[in-house]
Amino acid sequence: MKKHEKHAKLIKPDIGFFGRNEIAFLGAPCGLIESLVDKIIENLPADLNTIYVDADHGSNENEVFSKNIFQDKISHKSLGKKTISQFEQKFLLNDQDLVLVNGNHFEAKSQIVIINSIKEASLKKRIGQLTDIKAVILDEGETEIYDWLEVSPEISVFKVAEISKISDLILEKVKPALLKVLILTGGKSTRMGTDKANIEYHGKPQYQFLYETVEKMGLEPFISCRDDQKNEFEGNTITDKFIGLGPYGAILSAFQHDPNSAWLVVACDMPLIKSEDIANLISSRNTFKFATACYNPETDFPDPLFTIWEPKVYQTLLNFLTIGYSCPRKVLINSEIELVRLSNPEILTNANTPEERAAVESKITSVV
Repeated sequence: MKKHEKHAKLIKPDIGFFGRNEIAFLGAPCGLIESLVDKIIENLPADLNTIYVDADHGSNENEVFSKNIFQDKISHKSLGKKTISQFEQKFLLNDQDLVLVNGNHFEAKSQIVIINSIKEASLKKRIGQLTDIKAVILDEGETEIYDWLEVSPEISVFKVAEISKISDLILEKVKPALLKVLILTGGKSTRMGTDKANIEYHGKPQYQFLYETVEKMGLEPFISCRDDQKNEFEGNTITDKFIGLGPYGAILSAFQHDPNSAWLVVACDMPLIKSEDIANLISSRNTFKFATACYNPETDFPDPLFTIWEPKVYQTLLNFLTIGYSCPRKVLINSEIELVRLSNPEILTNANTPEERAAVESKITSVV
C-alpha cells in the first residue's frame, strides 16, 4: 500500500535560523561581541546588507531579537514585537546578505568562537551549538585554545585585533548562488500565429538555439513551459506550477524547482540576444541585490525577461502575489536591483507578431 503523504514535498531554501549566510559569535561577554561585530561590519563592503542579531539587554533579554529590525528615522516609525517566531525572523531578514549573531543568546548554522577565559564555562555549556566553526579568535591576553574544544587544523585562528583578516574570512563565506538559466517558452503565441519557441532565427528553433548557447557557456539551461508542452522539447524542462500568471508564474516555478540558485531569465521572443549579451549581463551581476536587470529605453523601465533573479527575490515575488500583483517588472521597480544600461539596447526587442518577426529577421540578416 502506498504511504499517504499529507504535504507536498517542496525543496526548502538553504536558510538557517535567520538567513542564508549567518554566523554566531560566542565565548565572550556580550559587550565584547557587540564591539567586535561593529568593527567587522565597518570593514565589510557598504553594499553588503548586514545585520547584527542580539537580545534586548533590558528587562527581558528575549523580547526583541534584533537591534534594528525596522526603523524609519525620518518619520519616527519603528517595528518591534514582543515575540517573533522562527519563521517570522527569516521573513524579516530575507533581504540581508549576512546575519551576524550574538551566540550567547541565539544559535546560527555557522560559528566563530572567541577564547575568553571568563566565559569558558558558558561556552562549554553551548558545545552542542558548535556545529560548523569557521574561525577562532583569541581575546587579549589569551594564547591557547581550550583543550576540550575540538578545532580542525584547517580552521583559522586570529587575534581579536586582526579585524581585517576576520572580515575577509567572513566575506569569503558569503558566496554567490549558483546561476542557472530559464528559457521562457510557455506563451501561447496567439499574436504570432505560430509557436515562437520554434521559429528558426538562427538555423534552428529559437528555444534550441538559446539552450545550446548557454550550455556552451557552461551554464545549466531549463526550458520553462506549460505542462501540455513538456514533451515537445528536448532537454531540461520546468513546467508551470503557478498557472495563469505568464512569465511571473514561470519565474516562481523555477524558484520552486530550485530556491537556492539564481535564475537568468531569457525569453524566446528576444531573438537578438546572443552569447556575448548573456556574458555581459553575467559580468554585471550584483549578487547583493535582488536582481540584475537591463534598462529598456523603449519602456523606460527594467526589462524582466532578460534579468538575473537572485534567490532572495523568491519571497518578494510571493509577497507581491499575495497583495494582488503578478507583474515581474513591478517587482523590479520596487526592489533594490542592479540596473544595467546596455550599449546596444535593441537586443531587448520582442518579436510577438509576424511584422515584428520580419523586422527582427531583417536585422539578423543585415548583421550576417
